[in-house]
Amino acid sequence: MLTLTANGRKLEYMWYGQPSAERPTIVFLHEGLGCVSTWGDFPLLLAEATGCRALSYSRAGYGGSDPISLPWPLRFMHDEALVTLPQVLEAVGVRQSILFGHSDGASIALIHAATAKPGSVRAVIVEAPHVFVEDVTVQSIAALSDEYLAGNLKFALERHHGRNVECAFWGWKTAWLDPTFRNWNIEEYLPSIEVPVLVIQGENDEYGTTKQVEAIQRGVAGSLSKLILPNCGHTPHRSRTPDIVNSVTSFISEHKLLDS
Repeated sequence: MLTLTANGRKLEYMWYGQPSAERPTIVFLHEGLGCVSTWGDFPLLLAEATGCRALSYSRAGYGGSDPISLPWPLRFMHDEALVTLPQVLEAVGVRQSILFGHSDGASIALIHAATAKPGSVRAVIVEAPHVFVEDVTVQSIAALSDEYLAGNLKFALERHHGRNVECAFWGWKTAWLDPTFRNWNIEEYLPSIEVPVLVIQGENDEYGTTKQVEAIQRGVAGSLSKLILPNCGHTPHRSRTPDIVNSVTSFISEHKLLDS
């Protein structure tokens, strides 16, 4: 695994596909309990389907990246989007990107797209995004505590996060369940997003509803496409991989995102 330094910490990262100076890089931003390894082969499949090179990295406190102290600041997604992600892209030489964010990573993608240097973000793809806090999100996160303490969830996460497993779980869970976090809202950033946006949402997502999609559709200034998947939960790129690869490839082609 490769490492880089951003915001004062070493972060693990991985490339997928072949380098291309003419095409934007698809940058994968993982979910609240994710990291490089939890993406599996999905980034490679999308890189091969689009001809774009792809990049993923583990945020601090996740996977093989440096740990961070608890508790996390409640602006952890803002900090990632505004401070760390720009430094990551600078460190690896990515000048034009298509952001693919899942769950917390989707929120980070939206904040970054709204504030990045004009022309550096060509499009945003968000899967199971959050732009405000819903009751169902809080309830589902709270329910994970017993599963983690029983050992099953911890064992599953430890395979990906190793020494960071406690940091990843408790840092994320404690932030989302903090009563102050109920006021977290990033809808103010949406009108500044002028690039094409694709929103992917499972109808049976246990962490969010289509109200998130509706808010993004109302808010963004650019064109919006949406893919609402029946009988699908929080992670469509794993449970409906061919559908997501095809939809993203079509979205990239439709908006001519591979044109220089």
